[in-house]
Amino acid sequence: MSDQTKILATAAQVLEHEGQALVRMAQNLPADFVSTVERILKIKGRIILSGIGKSGHIARKIASTLASTGTPSYFVHPAEASHGDLGMITHDDLCILLSNSGETSELGDLINHTRRFSIPLVGMSSKEDSTLMRAADFRLTLPQEPEAGSGIAPTTSTTMALALGDALAMALMEQRGFLSEHFRTYHPGGKLGAQLALVHQLMHGPEAMAVVAPDTAMQDTLLKMSEKGFGIACVVDHGKLVGVISDGDLRRNSEHLGSRTAQEVATKSPKTVPPDMMAVQALAVMNENKITVLVVVDTAGAPVGLLRIHDCLRAGVA
Repeated sequence: MSDQTKILATAAQVLEHEGQALVRMAQNLPADFVSTVERILKIKGRIILSGIGKSGHIARKIASTLASTGTPSYFVHPAEASHGDLGMITHDDLCILLSNSGETSELGDLINHTRRFSIPLVGMSSKEDSTLMRAADFRLTLPQEPEAGSGIAPTTSTTMALALGDALAMALMEQRGFLSEHFRTYHPGGKLGAQLALVHQLMHGPEAMAVVAPDTAMQDTLLKMSEKGFGIACVVDHGKLVGVISDGDLRRNSEHLGSRTAQEVATKSPKTVPPDMMAVQALAVMNENKITVLVVVDTAGAPVGLLRIHDCLRAGVA
C-alpha cells in the first residue's frame, strides 16, 4: 500500500469511527438531555461553561454557539475562576462543566461554588460515577467510545462532546423560536449575518428617492433625479408606484425627451421587492434582470426605499 493510500485510509477510518459514534449517541441521547434544556430555558441569568485542556476548547465553542443562537453564555477558565472569577457566577446562572474523566481537579472550585450557592450544575462526562457527575444536578453522559486511531489522543470523545453541545444549542434555539433575523442581530459583521440581512436593513430610505407624479415634465424629473443622485425616479400616482425611470429609459427616449412626461418615459410594472425580503434574494432579482437598483415597496404598493447592487456587495451579500 502506497503512502498516499495509507494516508487516505487512515483519514477515512477516523471519520467513519467518529461518525458511527455520533450515530450511536443520537440513538441513545443522555437521559437528562430534555430536563437540561427545560432548566436552561428557565434560567434568568447566563450559562457559564468551563473545562480544561481539550474539554476547555470544546466548552469555549459551545459557549460561543449558545450565545449566537439566543442563549446568553460565556466561558470561564477554571484557573481564573479560582483566582477571582467565581464572583462572575451568580445564583441566577447555570454552569455546564466538561471533563471526559469527570475527575479534573481544576474544576473543584467551580463545583464547590455551585454547590455552596445552589447554582444549577450540568456535568458532561463519559464517567457516570465520577466526582463531577455525582455532584451535578443534570448529567449529560457521553458514551464510552474508543478514541480514533491509536487511541492516544482525545478524538472521538471531543467530537461527541462538541456535537452534543451543538444538539443542546439547536434544541434551545428551536424552543426559543430563534429566527434568522435574530441571528443577524448577533452577527452584524459576519458572512453568515450578511447572508441573513433583510432589504430594509440595507436600503436607502424615502429621503433618497426622486418621486414624481405621472404628468411631471421630464425636465423637472431630470432635475429631481440629478438632485438625489441614484439614477432613478419613482413615478407615483395616488401613493402607489406606477413606474420607474432609469438611465436606460432616458437613453431610449432621448430624441424627444424634452417634450415628454414622466409616465410616457417610465417603465411600467417595474421590478420591486418588499422590505422584509432577504437581501440575498433581492440581489438575485437584480442579477437575473440585469439591473443595478430596485425600488422597495410596502404591502400597499407605496415606494419606501431604494436598494442598489452596490449596497448588497458592500455589506457582504453575495
